[in-house]
Amino acid sequence: MNSSPGDARWAERALAALWERVSVTADEVGPRFPLYADPDSGSWTSASRGSWTGGFWAGLLWLRALSSGAPEHRAAAADCTRRLRYWVEQDTATRGLILWYGTALAAGPGGDEAAGGLRTDAARACLAAYDAEWGLVPWGGAFGGPRLLARADGVPGLVPLLAHAPGGGKAAARGHLARHLGLCLAEDPPRPAWQPRPDGTWAARSEPAPGWSRTVAWLLLAVADGIHWCGDGELGPSAGELGRSARELIALRLAPGSRIVPPAQDGRPSGPVDTSAAAVEAVAALKLSALARKAGDGPEGDRLADRGRLILHRLAAEHRSPSGALLDGCYDAGRGLATRHELIWGDFFFAWGLAMLTGRAGPFTM
Repeated sequence: MNSSPGDARWAERALAALWERVSVTADEVGPRFPLYADPDSGSWTSASRGSWTGGFWAGLLWLRALSSGAPEHRAAAADCTRRLRYWVEQDTATRGLILWYGTALAAGPGGDEAAGGLRTDAARACLAAYDAEWGLVPWGGAFGGPRLLARADGVPGLVPLLAHAPGGGKAAARGHLARHLGLCLAEDPPRPAWQPRPDGTWAARSEPAPGWSRTVAWLLLAVADGIHWCGDGELGPSAGELGRSARELIALRLAPGSRIVPPAQDGRPSGPVDTSAAAVEAVAALKLSALARKAGDGPEGDRLADRGRLILHRLAAEHRSPSGALLDGCYDAGRGLATRHELIWGDFFFAWGLAMLTGRAGPFTM
């Protein structure tokens, strides 16, 4: 790719290729949900109910539908979203990832009525799961292991989902976000998982390990949504605690020696990278850019927009397959699972970032 990050034509081409890949994926998986695809064959490993990633497939189908305007694409997206209802009552904080990203693009005024109803039901169920004593929605027991955990990947999606629940949803969203930021940012590098002790303090968990690629990206995304949905809606010089957390997280990714596409695990420079973390960060940067500009801080808005654009350009230029798929995502480095693969959430955030750059979606369309 010979274009520069400032030339939007590369983003148009990358997005068009990705929509072609989505159509191929839809034909392959049928009523199942894609998880990750082999980098050589392109063949998908899929799940009948989608695991914690199902909302990203539904969200990707909605992005395609809004981009194309085709009735058959809208019908496919609506059908996929309806199949997420199973997760409303499941005991997991990843309901934020599943049920926010799987519904919100379609649930606004004039949108898909069923998706709107599903989002409302999910928001109420998550609010009912909020534990006021510990100040969070617990990680949950749906996937096994201890139920009462705080994990960085239990924050994105859940913050805006909680904020949409009537009767205390915004307060719960702020509490959930504040608890996770206080814990995760208490160590350097940020510690992604914590478990409470009987005396009311918290103990760090070893899995995921410090330096996990998606810790900062997930938290940045959650902070951006927290500022928009339950904060003052701006990221400016006078922003409060959420603004300070955003600046701290941004500084971590811009520290000397940081790579645009981070290693899947810090301390393993020769190990796999994680393009999915970079794609999430790009979307978070573009969201934060919009918030900074709303606050009148044009230079910060420009800096963050440049960061998001640079990441997306690097992904498009160096990490795509000929079919348009975003490769080099790492599902689980510790277990050696899908360490250089196409990941469904990587494709989703890559598509959303490209859609923002090309004017097809806004930073808070969802």
